[in-house]
Amino acid sequence: MSLSGGAFPASIVPMPKKVTQPTNYINFQDANFDQWTQQYLPELYEQEVERYGNRTLSAFLRMVGAEMPMTSDQVIWSEQNRLHIAYEGVDRTNDVLTVTGNNAVRLNQTMVIADGFTTIKALVVAVSGQTITAVPYVAASLSAAGLGTTGLKMFVYGSEFAKGTSQMVGSVEPQLSTFKNNPIIIKDKFEVSGSDAAQIGWVEVSTEDGTNGYLWYLKAESETRLRFEDYLEMSMVEGEAAAAGSGVADANYATSFADTQYTLNDAGTEGVAPLGTQGMFDAIETRGNIWSNFAGAAAPGAGALGDFDEILKQLDKQGAIEENMLFLNRATALDFDDMIAAQAGGGYASTQSASYGLFDNEADMAMNFGFSGFRRGSYDFYKTDWKYLNDATTRGLTKDIDGVMVPAGTTTVYDQMLGSNIRRPFLHVRYRASESDDRRYKNWITGSVGGAYTSSLDAMEVHFLSERCLVTQAANNFVLFKSTI
Repeated sequence: MSLSGGAFPASIVPMPKKVTQPTNYINFQDANFDQWTQQYLPELYEQEVERYGNRTLSAFLRMVGAEMPMTSDQVIWSEQNRLHIAYEGVDRTNDVLTVTGNNAVRLNQTMVIADGFTTIKALVVAVSGQTITAVPYVAASLSAAGLGTTGLKMFVYGSEFAKGTSQMVGSVEPQLSTFKNNPIIIKDKFEVSGSDAAQIGWVEVSTEDGTNGYLWYLKAESETRLRFEDYLEMSMVEGEAAAAGSGVADANYATSFADTQYTLNDAGTEGVAPLGTQGMFDAIETRGNIWSNFAGAAAPGAGALGDFDEILKQLDKQGAIEENMLFLNRATALDFDDMIAAQAGGGYASTQSASYGLFDNEADMAMNFGFSGFRRGSYDFYKTDWKYLNDATTRGLTKDIDGVMVPAGTTTVYDQMLGSNIRRPFLHVRYRASESDDRRYKNWITGSVGGAYTSSLDAMEVHFLSERCLVTQAANNFVLFKSTI
């Protein structure tokens, strides 16, 4: 018998110098493991490099609002209308004025009528439907007083009666503006097989919530959780209600019933049609104020002050809330800094320079060219960057939203469900909760991995769910900064 075997001695390829060569590294991608016996390992950096810093975005609503439970499919609230009676777009024929909408003007009331910058005072002598007959105090007729025939403005400032006359005829009944919103269900899921959960990696994971270790699935689950938490806030900011007949309202549903929210889905089982929810941006665009292209294309600080003063004039017409918060993207935040610096003699408007304080400048002293708060007119403003508007994977990608002005404090509204007046932050989140189920933030584990033994699935599934909506009260006091250039 004879013995046969591998080649002997082993093949040795001498090197001219004692140095490490690229062929001496372990090639983990080599399918044949031809290099597995090589003796040199690469220099490994075990920790990931956090090249994007803190990647989470959710913080905005925690700064300006609150979270409160609700037990219904809708939240309904009412807001006060204006106290005084005024009309725009009034047409005139001789002494007869025609208004649009409900006519709340009564006989013997006195009014200011304006045509541009021409104003006259008049007394109401007859009222019928949407028409008002008024005669001026200083002329024979409204025509003689110099008023035009279209686009007039007017408001009631009092009344006047002759001696011995009867009391005022009729009364003005206040009307509430009622708004509603409905919660949406937000879901996400992470899944890892049992084999992957038991496999250690050479990269030490580290995430924003403090998760660390050498098991890669820990990072994946943690990032799913962080992403879901961001979605909770982003949905409240970006949400939009599904309009009747829209693709969302009709998507994946075969039959709709006009009198209910219930439909038959494609599988023939009963479900609830998607309704959407009104987020902050949509609420401001629908009921608030929009300012486009703040500061325009002017030099830094040059056009911002004029634009900002126009915004203040609009706030005067609304609730005139003294304290407001500005959440801005980088470009608009710098516009505000330049605007304030210009008033401090920063070079853009030296003729309007103002002293913001005295200090001794030193060579090793850091100059602060940013402003976190300022006062203009009778208003205080607190400015901060909003990461959501700068991040390249959110609104920093579209660049159409420059910032938002949010009133600080609380407001009093009538809650239809509670049947009483309540004080709430202007922005607050309502989430579904009851004694049996709290749906503010639910997460649970299923499968047969990671401590869960609920099914035969050789995997761990981590589920996330929340049901919530945003209440934007008194949206007429909000300002949305948009960009079109």
